Amino acid sequence: MTSSSLFAPPVTHRPDPSLAHRRADVRLTLRGPGGEALAGRDVTVRQTRHAFWFGCIGFDLVDLANGDSRDPGYDQRLADAWLDVFNQATLPFYWGTFEPRRGAPHTARLRRAAEWFAERGVAVKGHPLVWHTVQPGWLLDVAREGGDAVTDAGLAEVERLQRERIRRDVAGLAGVIDTWDAINEVVIMPVFTAEDNAVTPLARARGRVEMIRMAVDEARAANPSATLLLNDFDMSTAYECLIEAVLEAGIRIDRLGLQSHMHQGWWGEEKTARVLERFARYGIPIHLTETTLLSGDLMPEHIVDLNDWQVDDWPSTAEGEARQAEELEAYLRQLLAHPAVEAFTYWGLSDRGMWLNAPGGLLRADGSPKPAYDRLRDLVKGEWWLAPTTLRTDDDGRVDVTGFLGDYEVSLPGARGGSPVSFSLDTPGRGERTLHFS
Repeated sequence: MTSSSLFAPPVTHRPDPSLAHRRADVRLTLRGPGGEALAGRDVTVRQTRHAFWFGCIGFDLVDLANGDSRDPGYDQRLADAWLDVFNQATLPFYWGTFEPRRGAPHTARLRRAAEWFAERGVAVKGHPLVWHTVQPGWLLDVAREGGDAVTDAGLAEVERLQRERIRRDVAGLAGVIDTWDAINEVVIMPVFTAEDNAVTPLARARGRVEMIRMAVDEARAANPSATLLLNDFDMSTAYECLIEAVLEAGIRIDRLGLQSHMHQGWWGEEKTARVLERFARYGIPIHLTETTLLSGDLMPEHIVDLNDWQVDDWPSTAEGEARQAEELEAYLRQLLAHPAVEAFTYWGLSDRGMWLNAPGGLLRADGSPKPAYDRLRDLVKGEWWLAPTTLRTDDDGRVDVTGFLGDYEVSLPGARGGSPVSFSLDTPGRGERTLHFS
């Protein structure tokens, strides 16, 4: 089963008035080398980047970025599809896989992956600096001091190593990765029982708020310009209470991360609206950090921990693919309509290697696009994008441009030696800008 071409021309749509806070109108005045108005000239305006983060994990492209892909043809097709839509990548810094052997972190490998994305105009986020899952086995040995039980002295050493790890990675990757999920899933962290690890007893001993303080303080000290997220899947009032406690403790959180793995079905417009309003009241920009929508059978509702549902064969279906496309579009429209939301990350491009073996990718396992991919591209590079447009300046060298917030280029078709001039739309509403051409 196939859908439309991966690089099909986007469909043109009328502006959505509910997205006025995402758009700007600018009157450009174009001047030549001597300051003269470029009157009566044809100019081409094109968008080069969205200000809104349309993100996806970049886990599957780490091998390609490092030149050691085991399936380079497939990975290159994946990269082409990825780069044609997304402008933000999340890379994996799970301590257990990032530093499986103490003192030998995979820094160079992840740095090269981050640089590969950055070279292509993609913003990069590291995930996560502190989490109780996917922990290195050697850290639990440290907590137990070589015995069978966690000790106070062992926990003190775990805390020292955790702080050291945060400083090392944030400072070492500053300028390449400046956005981090500082700490992940703190609501459940001190009561987590699914697997033994060294961070849960540390969180139990120190408390949730102090764990967050540790993560944020160490990361900010290592890179004062870093953007730091508090990230969680728990959308209950427990997360709200934690946020309030953190703010009352004087801890600055730059962004609130809300996970939305919807393996048991899309939240729907009413729940999504309630979640956004509840968390927007803190005045902290919201990132939907981890989103999954299925294109196959849904996970049973009685499953509490999604990790408890493990199946070998979980196929994508024609009916499910149609549903996934409709739900993804509805969800994204609702996110962009809310002014507090500034980023969205989808948790896996392809069904191959998808978390829980679920049919949640936007591409099938063979790399062919599902309807959801085509729908997403039509929005991101169609309805919400200014395609290259030729306009003519007036007698004063002016031209009016309307577009989504982001980066743009203006060029003079046929001009010799003239490089495009860049400008940004970074504030909603009307504005004026003067551009000088050499």
